[in-house]
Amino acid sequence: EVQLQASGGGLVQAGGSLRLSCAASGFTFDNYAIGWFRQAPGKEREGISFINDINGNTYYASSVKGRFTISSDNAKNIVYLQMNSLLPEDTGVYYCYSLNLYGQGTLLTVSS
Repeated sequence: EVQLQASGGGLVQAGGSLRLSCAASGFTFDNYAIGWFRQAPGKEREGISFINDINGNTYYASSVKGRFTISSDNAKNIVYLQMNSLLPEDTGVYYCYSLNLYGQGTLLTVSS
């Protein structure tokens, strides 16, 4: 069974940093793209960052580019999202995504 287990959310002040983790099981994600969506309160879910270990390509939404960094540990089957210089508008539920599946979300709240 394919599972994506996200963790690492919490409450942080604006300007702070946090790292999200997504542990994948049931498949080896180094053969697939994997990444993160987020859903801010009252807004649609949006894709914010992805990594493709097949060719090393990464993608960042313009709203997070330069502040967030996606990386993966293929030995552990974990993908990370390092988030720096957090803004209140980064608040939302963050979902790990791969193989057309969303994992359960982890909530990030950035206070001003």
